[in-house]
Amino acid sequence: MRKFALALAVASALAGCTNAEKGAVIGGVGGAALGTAAGGNDVRNAVVGGAIGAVAGTLIGAATDRRGYCRYRDRHGRIFEARCR
Repeated sequence: MRKFALALAVASALAGCTNAEKGAVIGGVGGAALGTAAGGNDVRNAVVGGAIGAVAGTLIGAATDRRGYCRYRDRHGRIFEARCR
């Protein structure tokens, strides 16, 4: 039950973020986990892996955002992209 509550809290915290911000968080956590797994249980490996993952996630997330376009929701709840007003 605790894992579900934690996952729900993380998902709701990321709901209002841009793709670049989401990519930074996901890349940082994933990079820290991979750095620890690859280099052993050392804080330095987790920090370096997290930093590299955060930078990579930010770049990938920013590439998916289209400049000049915003996301809107119509009255039926569908989300679409159009030029920002």
